[in-house]
Amino acid sequence: MPKPFDALTAAIQQSFSSDLLGDGLQVEQPSLEFAGRADWCSWFAVSDLATASLAQAGFGLARLARARQIGTPSLQLDRRLASLWFDLTTKPLGWATPSLWDPLAGNYPAKDGWVRLHTNAPHHRQAALSVLGRAEDKSELQGLVANWDCEALENAVVAAGGCAAKLRSFADWQALPAGQAIAAQPLVAWQDRGEIDAPPPILTDNATAHRPLAGLKVLDLTRVLAGPAATRLLAGFGAEVLRIDPPQWDEEAVAIEMALGKRCALLDLNKSADRSRFEALLAEADLLVHGYRDGALAGLGYGPEERQRLNPGLVDVALNAYGWQGPWQERRGFDTIVQQSSGLADYGRQGDVSAAPVMLPVQALDHATGYLLAAAACEALAARLATGRLLSARLSLARTALLLWQTRREACQGEALSAEESDWAAESEQSHWGAMRRVRFPLTLNGQAPVWPRPAGPYKSVPPAW
Repeated sequence: MPKPFDALTAAIQQSFSSDLLGDGLQVEQPSLEFAGRADWCSWFAVSDLATASLAQAGFGLARLARARQIGTPSLQLDRRLASLWFDLTTKPLGWATPSLWDPLAGNYPAKDGWVRLHTNAPHHRQAALSVLGRAEDKSELQGLVANWDCEALENAVVAAGGCAAKLRSFADWQALPAGQAIAAQPLVAWQDRGEIDAPPPILTDNATAHRPLAGLKVLDLTRVLAGPAATRLLAGFGAEVLRIDPPQWDEEAVAIEMALGKRCALLDLNKSADRSRFEALLAEADLLVHGYRDGALAGLGYGPEERQRLNPGLVDVALNAYGWQGPWQERRGFDTIVQQSSGLADYGRQGDVSAAPVMLPVQALDHATGYLLAAAACEALAARLATGRLLSARLSLARTALLLWQTRREACQGEALSAEESDWAAESEQSHWGAMRRVRFPLTLNGQAPVWPRPAGPYKSVPPAW
């Protein structure tokens, strides 16, 4: 593997070497065999990040298997497939997927630079238009954006409850208090929540070295790509994943990719009956994975103390866009928005000698953070079993962006990857929308691929029950 991969691996493993994880888990890494060659065309080592983050997820799975005393699996990881799983993994057979992007989403030149507007969610679109005025298409919106200074527009859209980002250089980002706060945070922030007097039983009847999460219940409160990528992986290696969405949220185009293996239900936490149901589900969960902005769950009455009261043995892992300290910790953000803020898109722009921002070829911050979140979940579950310690972990897209920044290149390298015949799974699969093919998963345990027993289906489509 090239040097950027080694540096990424070392930085990631340092974040998973906390003493909190317990002496019983700090042992030699499981064996890992690499295959495949690929490199996304980018000014950053995107394929290295894909491979390194998935490798860490594999290490977490192996250590959980060891903690459950079901054997330590060997790991196999294909770099080409890992790269492809940073992108869309499905190909519909005889039907078409909806667009992943709202027609107004994208980069716009303003008076003094560039601004990116994220309008995929209806309320984020409305927030942007409430500031800018009515626009039917990008050309109309461009005329409105052109009247604004970048930072003024960014701040106005954010204040209206929307999501926007000024294009910043890395130096500009590091000069901001928000950027300084991100730089001071670890890639994975571990918190020790104390010892468990009587750990809840974890059923192991169906668990094997290649399905180490069997019998574990995962409550999924995540959106779009990063968190759902984590819980999709956990479901494939045995976990029972129940995703909860509020009434106002929908993302059908993403569900085709991210609902695989999960039960997806609706709860309105503003209603007393739904709150009671949520609390009952939380009390039975082994793991909570959430992607709410800092303080948002507390605003609903489910802060860390209340969650622990409802389930004293609950393992809790979370992610957000802009970290857990500093002035932007409660700011909305997505992969492309963070690319714009953190200097990644500007570095690509300078390298391409382009006027416009140059984004990563795939939403690498989302996928890498998701796989690292899955790794953290497995490590925390293993620590609960092996040491009786209850841990939580927090990650952010912006901190992953800083990790990727360390791999910047002096020249754009790689290629525009697309799946070839040998990359696809041998059998097609059924989904709610129709038959499709999926790229083979890059990570196997003891040579066994993950198995998702439930096909992808719409969010909010089943009763909220385990």
